[in-house]
Amino acid sequence: MQKIEKNMFVSLDYKGTLTNGEVFDTSYGRAPLEIQMGAGQLIRGFENALLGMTLNEKKTFTLEPEEAYGHRDESLTQAFPRADVPPEMNPQVGQTVGLSSADGQQIPAVIVAVDDQQVTVDLNHPMAGKTLTFEIEIKGISDTPTQSAKCGSGCDCSSSGCC
Repeated sequence: MQKIEKNMFVSLDYKGTLTNGEVFDTSYGRAPLEIQMGAGQLIRGFENALLGMTLNEKKTFTLEPEEAYGHRDESLTQAFPRADVPPEMNPQVGQTVGLSSADGQQIPAVIVAVDDQQVTVDLNHPMAGKTLTFEIEIKGISDTPTQSAKCGSGCDCSSSGCC
């Protein structure tokens, strides 16, 4: 039976939950997620859990923050003068905004505080510091991709917290 190894393409269904049981992401109800092993598309612990699995195998595993999105870094919470915010923008706590880095890259940030003087944003990944549990089922293993190049589940892994 074929086992998952580095560089293989794997299709899987998954459900991710937090320690309180809240589902933070799932592929159920959508197309399975397809990834290439070793391509950096998944958090380290998730990819490591897939290695050696076989077609139709199911597994439940829990990842501590260091195996997932890391621990929170409070130095990544920064305040900006309210005057630097475009006048047409009405910043609200909980809103995700895109900030531009010095090299022009967009960085997602969550607004955590707003007052008349400043806007405070958190640049940590939304799943930083969290213990994550995944239930997965392997739907396909191949040497070549079976879906288009985009994430098979349609999720935006950089913002939604999925895998």
